[in-house]
Amino acid sequence: FCPNHLYHTMRFIHSGALLLSFVAGRSSAFASTSKSSLSKPNVSRSLPSCSRKNTKMSSTALPSSTTCSTKSLDEISEAYKSLTAKLREVTQLKRVSAVLDYDRMVLMPSSEGAAKSRGMQLSTLAAIIHEKSTEKSIPPLIEQARKDIERIRRTEKDVVYKDEWRVLELTQKSFVKNERIPSDLEAKRAALGSSAYAAWVKARESSDFQVFEPVLEKCFHTAKEIAGCQRGDDASIPLYSQMLDEYEMGMSAERIDELFHEIEDALVPLIASVLKSPNPPSTEPLKGKFDIEIQKKINQNLVTRMGFDSENGRIDESVHPFTMSFGPSDVRITSRYSDKEWFQGMAASIHEAGHAMYEQNVGDSGLDIDSFLSMGAHESQSLFWERHIGMTPEFCNLISEEYKKNMSTNFQYSSQDIYGAINAVSKSMIRVEADELTYPLHVILRYNIERDVVEGKLDVKDIPAKWNELMKNMLDVEITDDAKGCLQDVHWSGLAIGYFPTYLIGSTTAAQLAYYCEQDLPDFRKNIANGYFGDIKEWLVKKVHSHGRRYPSLDDMLEDQLGEKLNPKYFINYLTKKYSDLYNLS
Repeated sequence: FCPNHLYHTMRFIHSGALLLSFVAGRSSAFASTSKSSLSKPNVSRSLPSCSRKNTKMSSTALPSSTTCSTKSLDEISEAYKSLTAKLREVTQLKRVSAVLDYDRMVLMPSSEGAAKSRGMQLSTLAAIIHEKSTEKSIPPLIEQARKDIERIRRTEKDVVYKDEWRVLELTQKSFVKNERIPSDLEAKRAALGSSAYAAWVKARESSDFQVFEPVLEKCFHTAKEIAGCQRGDDASIPLYSQMLDEYEMGMSAERIDELFHEIEDALVPLIASVLKSPNPPSTEPLKGKFDIEIQKKINQNLVTRMGFDSENGRIDESVHPFTMSFGPSDVRITSRYSDKEWFQGMAASIHEAGHAMYEQNVGDSGLDIDSFLSMGAHESQSLFWERHIGMTPEFCNLISEEYKKNMSTNFQYSSQDIYGAINAVSKSMIRVEADELTYPLHVILRYNIERDVVEGKLDVKDIPAKWNELMKNMLDVEITDDAKGCLQDVHWSGLAIGYFPTYLIGSTTAAQLAYYCEQDLPDFRKNIANGYFGDIKEWLVKKVHSHGRRYPSLDDMLEDQLGEKLNPKYFINYLTKKYSDLYNLS
């Protein structure tokens, strides 16, 4: 769980503004679920925006036969120039807000007065951002800029301005979604977000779902109202798909059903076999006394070698690890450490560095097209590095060498010992404490419940019973109380309904990317063993980071870059082989 994205959701809801961003510089809302009418996006930022129409590119080189105007659209269209100036101003305001937020979580005094003052500052900024994001001058500027592009296309047939057209498309969809939410409903969401969080905290402390039930009922009802407004007159879009689009644009509930059913069918029997295995690995290598300053030094060295640009970022410490971007030249991550266990701090550092490298390698136009594609895409980058690099046998050899060399304690565990310890599987009631193998089922459980509530198949009052039933059926885990069951997550109190699936979408995407990366880089595992990650990082920049939001969805990006849409077989095969080998399953 990387809490910064959800935290930003919560903070903007509490401040009375729209859901504006997950990291600094994000657009004021996600695009709608409809497919883009544009042709395939320009796959390289190095290509001129006026590249030849329908040119299919597989490399970053511009064909010599392509001709284009030397002028940018800013020079030709006064409307586009004015529009992008407004959008960049909003981006800078969001980055200012993010600086205040980062300070709040890392450096600000912990007093109630400081928190109240900072809340007022953030709320004021959020209101200004919302006002500027929904200025009445924006739609006419979009329309005029489109006419300008179409006029140029008629006279210069090879000129298409793909990126600029995508900017207009994203801006219009964002504006329309924001404008469709009535001010009284937005005020209701803001007030409810604050009161629901307080009710959730109280209910969790007393482990009593009934305390939270009436407020949660309002949360689901309000979220449905908002989604209904955002989809407009298109009743063909299910409400839950509209909610999903806030976090994973272009990914419908039907598509997620297809992915998750396949994953669940494969993992339930695999987990049962693993948990029955008489050959579980020992977790002793994780335990002991580990100097925190040495841990910090080791982790900083590792993430820097992986590709985190420390000149354009920094690493700090916080209660909950997170990543925050103020633009590609200033991306910051935090981690947390324990002197009794070393791996959680390392895993958090690598996970957040994966997020950060994505943010450091998107474009720096200050426009929404140069921001992360979706929450699933973002999570795929953190999990690629955390799991497919940091939890491999080859990387464990690096860890063993680092700890034997730097720790004053007698750390004499082999790379094989470490590999078994960090990949051990166990039953867990708590999602954020679950291991890699069982975690997907925790996500699927939450996805099924929230979707059933939205679709009217499950009453809010029946959530605890349904939760406990699914935990037993899927993971053979008995839930002893509500706090360790349906009250463990904060998401629903923040009306973040549709967020949970992005965790598993990220895991699935990471496995598919890792498969193709290893196919393209024959020395993939050898390089990990040698501590060389340059080729791997550059592969990810080319396949994911550099495209920003030029694709309508994650499926579209993967199909264009890898040759197929998101396919769960890679995730299933990865987990099946890894844990069958580790647990000596026949």
